[in-house]
Amino acid sequence: MATVPRVKPVGSGAPALGPAAAAAPVAPAAAATSATPAPREVAPAFSPLYQQIKALLTSSLQGGEWRPGELIPSETELAARFKVSQGTVRKAIDALADDNLLVRRQGKGTFVATHAEQAVRFRFLRLVPDVGPAGGMARRFIDCRRQRAPAEVARALGLRAGDATLQVRRVLSFEGRPVVLDDIWLPGQAFKGLTAERLSEYKGPMYRLFESEFGVRMIRADEKLRAVAADAESAALLEVAPGAPLLSVERLSFTYGDRPLELRRGLYDTSAHFYRNELN
Repeated sequence: MATVPRVKPVGSGAPALGPAAAAAPVAPAAAATSATPAPREVAPAFSPLYQQIKALLTSSLQGGEWRPGELIPSETELAARFKVSQGTVRKAIDALADDNLLVRRQGKGTFVATHAEQAVRFRFLRLVPDVGPAGGMARRFIDCRRQRAPAEVARALGLRAGDATLQVRRVLSFEGRPVVLDDIWLPGQAFKGLTAERLSEYKGPMYRLFESEFGVRMIRADEKLRAVAADAESAALLEVAPGAPLLSVERLSFTYGDRPLELRRGLYDTSAHFYRNELN
């Protein structure tokens, strides 16, 4: 006996299929699941308006529109220039002051920060005596020479191996006692004309010399710290016993645009000093 196919009656919950529909091929289920999903749209990053004004002001500082120590336009003038509210400008200036790029002076206005300012003068020197105020260290320059950049120095400063660098070695003393031995590398192109005589003659902070005569302002730094033992050479210069414990501080300092312009390796005698850092 021939088997008669069963047909689901109309009205039972499934739609009736016409001849054309019945003949249409059906794609396998696997094909549907293997389709590549449409890429998700990425929303643009949102930046608060005061941050945008801060970036514009930083660009003006970087371009030299206002030099270290100079008065910048008032909040009212800047608000008109950028077509924003005075409150937005104030918030941007507050942020730059927090970054030590600007300094507010009561009744006088806002000035471009300089390393001659007492508030930021020793911002990068964190070594504090156990007794007495911070800073006030005498310096003695041992060497200042131009040479080709060693590979590791070139990498740190974003130079090509063999590019010209200036290497400076100095000792910082507190009350006649050597405390810090610094080896400093600077890009030769950015510091043309810098000599040991010029460094010795200048009485202010080294970073102040950099910004006033070479147009280089250090605005931030990354540091690596570790404990080391004094080798014979560093022990002699710091007047400690060979093998004495020292604090090694490697600092990479940056100017605007996160451009590295100084590599400094210091050895600190902490027998009468401590390294102080403020964490917010």
